[in-house]
Amino acid sequence: MIGMVYLVGAGPGDPGLLTLRGQECLKSANVVFYDRLVNPRILNEVPADVELVDVGKARGKRNFTQADINSSLIDFAKCGNQVVRLKGGDPFIFGRGGEEGLALSAAGIPFEVVPGVSSISSVPAFAGIPLTHRGVSSSFIVLSGSYASNQEEDSIDWRLVAQFQGTVVILMGLESLTKTTE
Repeated sequence: MIGMVYLVGAGPGDPGLLTLRGQECLKSANVVFYDRLVNPRILNEVPADVELVDVGKARGKRNFTQADINSSLIDFAKCGNQVVRLKGGDPFIFGRGGEEGLALSAAGIPFEVVPGVSSISSVPAFAGIPLTHRGVSSSFIVLSGSYASNQEEDSIDWRLVAQFQGTVVILMGLESLTKTTE
């Protein structure tokens, strides 16, 4: 019998922002593959008999490639396990959840996406910064400040961004901050 994979967004770090559906998935899991951005307090809520696998990646440092993660999700599900792929933020926003979903689908593995509270809106809200505000900004855009290692040049047209008349949110931009501000 084939198991099920849940691609769960852990939210922006505050365990109180993990969705109820995400909590349900963690409680019914046999194995949890988690990212480095997942708050360890969320993992403390996982039953003791659940296998925890750290698949976190940091720039220039990784225990698992994305192909390894995809294969592991498939292999564990084929053994009948209920698998949770716990990702920081939301699985489909700069989180490779789409790639994992495609791999699962191609392998015939059933999966469910459990959206997470995204840092796009939650972090500014915690800081008291509205992304939109009447008379100030009626729209916002979201950009990745992290560039794939195989990109020869920046794919963002910064001239267009500079002309944008709304709020600009840049995620994962610390390493490229100097380049971005130029």
